[in-house]
Order: sequence, then C-alpha cells, then structure tokens
Amino acid sequence: MADQASGGRYLAGLALGALGVVYGDIGTSPLYALRECFHPDHGVQPVAANVLGVLSLIIWSLVLIVCVKYVGFVLRADNKGEGGILALLSLTFGESRSPSRRQAVLLLLGIFGAALLYGDGVITPCITVLGAIEGLEVATPVFIPYIVPLTIVVLLALFSVQRFGTGGVGKVFGPVMLLWFVTIGVLGVRGVLRAPEVLASLSPWHGVRFLMSGGYTGFVVIGAVFLALTGAEALYADLGHFGARPIRLAWFALVFPALILNYLGQGALVLREADAVANPFYRLAPPWGLYPLVILATAASVIASQALIAGAFSITMQAIQLGYLPRMEIRHTSWRERGQIYLPLVNVLLLVCCIGLVLGFQSSSRLAGAYGIAVTLTMLTTTLLFYSLARRVWSWSLMRAGLLCALFFVVEAGFFAANAVKIPHGGWFPLLMAAALFTVMSTWKTGRRLLGQRLAAAMLPLETFLESLRHGSAVRVKGTAVYMAGNPKGAPIALLHNLKHNRVLHERVVLLTMVTAEEPRVAAEQRVHVESFPDGFHRVTARFGFMETPGIGTVLEACRAHGLEVRAREATFFLSRETVVAANKTPMAHWRKQLFAVLARNAQSATAFFGLPTNRVVELGMQVEL
Repeated sequence: MADQASGGRYLAGLALGALGVVYGDIGTSPLYALRECFHPDHGVQPVAANVLGVLSLIIWSLVLIVCVKYVGFVLRADNKGEGGILALLSLTFGESRSPSRRQAVLLLLGIFGAALLYGDGVITPCITVLGAIEGLEVATPVFIPYIVPLTIVVLLALFSVQRFGTGGVGKVFGPVMLLWFVTIGVLGVRGVLRAPEVLASLSPWHGVRFLMSGGYTGFVVIGAVFLALTGAEALYADLGHFGARPIRLAWFALVFPALILNYLGQGALVLREADAVANPFYRLAPPWGLYPLVILATAASVIASQALIAGAFSITMQAIQLGYLPRMEIRHTSWRERGQIYLPLVNVLLLVCCIGLVLGFQSSSRLAGAYGIAVTLTMLTTTLLFYSLARRVWSWSLMRAGLLCALFFVVEAGFFAANAVKIPHGGWFPLLMAAALFTVMSTWKTGRRLLGQRLAAAMLPLETFLESLRHGSAVRVKGTAVYMAGNPKGAPIALLHNLKHNRVLHERVVLLTMVTAEEPRVAAEQRVHVESFPDGFHRVTARFGFMETPGIGTVLEACRAHGLEVRAREATFFLSRETVVAANKTPMAHWRKQLFAVLARNAQSATAFFGLPTNRVVELGMQVEL
C-alpha cells in the first residue's frame, strides 16, 4: 500500500509538471481562439446558430486531434522514451541506409516539419503575451498605447532569464498552470450557468450544419477554429520529459475539461451579450477579478512561451547531433536534468524575431493571421510519418493504418486549406522562416555528406598505414596523442599530415570517432568500442544519442572500463580543420556550396563542442574543394 501511495504521488507530481511544460500553449488558446472565430473580417454574426456551430467545431476538433490522435495513438510512438518529429523520423527510418524515393520524400518532409516548429516557437510568445496583456484594454482604453511596449518588456525579461535555465522557475510552472486551468474552468462554469442552452453545442450536428450552411465563410472560420489546437504537437514533443501516462492523466483529469468548460462559458456569454464577442475571455470575469486575471494570464502566457523556447533549444540540439545543423554552443543549465539546455545563438535569434513580429503586427488578432499555417503542416507531417511507422515498424495492416491516418489527414488538410487563406495576411512569415531553415538544414546535411566523401577518397586504410609505419623512419616520442577522426575506417587526415610534416608520432596513438546513434540516449555500457592494434595504436568509437551532448570526459571515463587509460590533461589532441572552397568537384548547386562554406566557417569549433582542453589541442588546417 505504501508503494502504491508513493507511486501515486510520483505520478501526480509528473502530471503537475506536465501542466507547466506540455499544456501552456494549448492552455492559453482560450485567450484568443473563440474571439478570432467571430472577427469582423470573417463576416460571421454572433447569433445562436453560429455560436453553437463554432463551439461544436472547437470541441470536436479537440476530441479528434488531441484526444484521439495525439493522446490515443501518437504518444505510443516513443523512441526509447523520447518524442517529437525528429525522434519519430529517426524511429521510422533509423535503420534505412538507402531509403526509397518515397521514404526520401518523407525524410525531407520530416526535416521541413522540424523547421516549421521554429515558426511556432517565434509566434507563440508574441501572440500569447499580447493576448494576455490586451486584457488591460477591457478594463480601460487608457492602456491601449502601452500594450505593445509592455509586451516587448515581458519578452525581453523572458529571453534574458533563459541563460539561468528553467530548473528554479520550473518548480512554480506546474502550480501556476494548475491555478490557471482551475480558474478558466470556474469562469466557464459561471458562464454556462447563466445560459445552459449552450450545452447543445456538445452535439457534432451543430458544427456540421454550420459548415454546410456557411459556405466560404464557414471554410474561413475553420482557420480560426484551429487556434484552439495550437500546442497539441507539444504533447508528443515533450514525451521524454514526463512519459505518456502523466501527460494523459493531466489532459483528461484537468486540461481537457477546463478548456471545454471555458469555451462553453465564452459561448454562453456571447449568446446573452453579442457585443462580448470582442473579448469573451476577459468579459467572463467579474469586474473585481479582471486585473488579477490579466496577471495570471500573463504568467500563463510566459509559461507557454517558455515551453516553446525550450522546445526550440531541444530540437536544435537534436538537429546538430543528427547532422542537420552545424555545431553551436550548448550550455547545460542543470547538473541533474539532461534536458535543460541553453543555446545563446538560438535565444538571440528568437528574441529578435519576436520583437520584430510584435512591432510589425501590433496585436494578437493580426498575429492570428500568421498563426496556424506552420502548426497544420507539422501535424500533417506527423500523420504521414506515423502512417509509415505503423506500416514499417509496427506492421499494421493497410486498412488499419490507412483508415485511421486518412481520417486525421482529411481533417488536418481542411485546417491547412483554411489557414492557407491567411498566407497573404501574415501566414507567409512562418513559411518563409521554415523554408530558410529547411534550406540551411538540407544544405548542411548534403554538404557534410559530400565533404565526407571527398575526405574518404583521400584517406589511407589504417592497416595500410600501420604496414607503412613499420618500414618508415618516424620518430616515436613519449606521451599519448588523440586524433579526432570523422571516419572510423581509415587513418585520420590530421595523423597523415602530422606525420608528413613533423615525422613524429607519440608512443601511444588513439583514433577517436564520435558517432551519433539513431536513438535518444546510449547506455553507459555501450558508450565506447575499443580496438587495439600493434605499435601502440588504439581505435575508439564513442556513441552518443541525439538527445545527448558528446563530451571528451565521458568518453575517456568509459575507456577506462576497457583498459585504456587516457588523461585529458596529459594527452595531446590533434584534429583537422577543413576550409571548404566552392568549386565544381561535386554535384551541388554553387550557391549551396557557398552557403555550406559560410556555415562551416561559423560553426563552433570541435575543441569547444567536445569539451577538449584548449591548451592541449593542435589543429591542422586544410582546404577542401567541393
């Protein structure tokens, strides 16, 4: 019984944590979702039939996409405990060395889906913070000129504290979001009690009738209905932080009921007071509770933004490890939690984009035009990858996988089509941002592959090198040399260059290759593989998961268990630094070669990325033509 009680408390604690990290984005959607459905530009009047129809669409969209798709099925696709579109991509195609054309298309879609998440990560802080602070307009128009400046101040504060990590602040995220969901649920009940006829919207028939009678107007409103679903992808992306069970518990026990009640309450208010449609969320609150609600909404919006920022950091690290982005500085902000990281460059870029969006769009209603297009494409990509996973990995039948995914695809394709109307009104921004990131990611991946082929062609097999060494005149000196090798099969270029120019070798030589495994994390006992050769040569292949940051300390510690003792402060580390020159040596567009060369020049050095002792590193430069 004690064990059961302890297990229950632990599960409840994880579920509370999930409230603060997983559900911030979708939990703050009531701030603007229903309001945008009745935006004057849509031409939908807040009459009873339309209110019930829109509410029905919101409710059943939450049921189908969140309850059924993500909570019911997608959460099962865990890559050794990790989730997210890159984890799904790795799980689906991790063992495929030569993918078919169809698989190659899905791989590209997966990369583009990952790029789209950055667009969501930029827009979410802007629209949620703006939507929260705009509540001051309901209290008095005096605050209208200060909405944008206050939003920028909040965003500056939010991004400035990222370098300290989310460990300390994270302890209050869960309780704050618990208070938020209880509050919006109570406000919803307050509204429903005043107009209980709104409960008729629980029937899907009202949504169907609205779409059938609304024509093009109903189609456009679908794009605003989708705002209620933004953040659903976070359920899967944050799987590794909490696990599926706490995420499901938090959703069904609190988040889903609170959201439904609040949307029903807003709809009930609009049924009674049509002019409340201008901002039904804040109009639900009694006058004395307006300012406290604005403060709580701002706190919730900051938490929602924090989750998206942390997600951008996490997906960037995954992309670096999987070879889709160049190395950049990654700081771990917690000694206990491996997932708490901070990337200074990404943080600055997100802040600049957010401030630009706030200054450019000025209001959450205008930003709503840019919101949704990126998320719908990400959801469609997840559906396609999930279908491939179900067929290839889980061996589902064509009918089972096809019917389920076809249902999701048709609904999400409808959302995408409706959001596509917004492209001229701001929807172009996340698409442009995703296209730029996709270009960078695909160029870096292709460039690294071609560079590896060029270097491999000039590489000498290790056995041949060792044979020539026995007949050579190289001088052996005391000490240990560690040569960083990108290719684990031959003699590193740095080793050949050092021997050619200096004609000196250390008495013990370690050839070290860092490999990113197709899994989130690698077990300690599988960390390194050590091979010993004659003449004091050793080959070490170190494996790290795509959710781990490779470090020389971890590698050398693992080597001790295999009988290879290397002290970092006493060894000399040799590595080659290639300068890429755009030429006509490989089949790649010239402008992409130039882009790859720029990325390579600005990538973080291997010394810093792998944590090598800077005073023990020797870099040997060379030019490589592509």
